[in-house]
Amino acid sequence: MKTVLFDLDGTLIDHFTTIHRCVVFTQQQLDLPESDYDTVRATVGGSAPVTLGKLLGEAYVDTALPIFQNYFEQIMFEDLIALPGSNWILNELKQRGYQLAVFTNKNGNQSRAILDFLGQAQYLDAVIGTGDTPYRKPDPEFTAHALECLTASSEDTILIGDSPFDFAAAEAGQLKTYLVATGSHTKTELSAATQAVGIYADLYELGAALFDLTPETTQV
Repeated sequence: MKTVLFDLDGTLIDHFTTIHRCVVFTQQQLDLPESDYDTVRATVGGSAPVTLGKLLGEAYVDTALPIFQNYFEQIMFEDLIALPGSNWILNELKQRGYQLAVFTNKNGNQSRAILDFLGQAQYLDAVIGTGDTPYRKPDPEFTAHALECLTASSEDTILIGDSPFDFAAAEAGQLKTYLVATGSHTKTELSAATQAVGIYADLYELGAALFDLTPETTQV
C-alpha cells in the first residue's frame, strides 16, 4: 500500500451541523417543511444535489442548489470540527511516506478551503472533489480520475471512508475499503450495507489495526 484516499465528511471532519443549517435555510426560502438534524446527517454523502434531491424532492434541486451553496459559502467555517484522530492519522501516515489525498463528494474548492482552515492540507498530496470533474462517487470515472491524478495503481491504493458511497466508489476502482462509524452510518449499518475489508469505531481504532500506529500517540 502506497496511497491512501480519505473521504472528508464523516471521516476527517464533522460538518453535519453546518450542512443541516444550510438545508433548513434553503427549505425556509422555498417554504418547504424543515428536515431535522438526524435526517440530514443520515442523508449526507452523495453530494449536495443528491442530498437536496432526497430531502426536498428532485423537482426542487435546480432552484435549491444555488441557495444552499451561497449560504454554505457564508457559514462553512462555522460549526466545523476536525474529527478525533484525523490530524493524528494524517501526520503519522505522512511521516511514514504514504501518498495521501482527500477524495470527496463535497465541492472541491470548498473542500480545499476547509482543509486549509483546519491545517490538514499540509499533509495532502491532492484534494479531489465534485466540480473538479463532471463525476461523483460512486462513478467509476471519478475513482479512475483520482488514481490518475496521483499516478497511483488500484493495487497500491486504499480508500478510508464512512459510507456505502465510499465503498461503492472503491469497488468501482477495485480498491480495498476500510470504513469508520464516525459519519452517517453505524458499524452495524455499514456491515449490512457493504463488504468493506474492515469497519472501525473511529480513526484511532483504524490506525492501530491497519497501520500499527501506537496507542500512546492517539491524543491529537
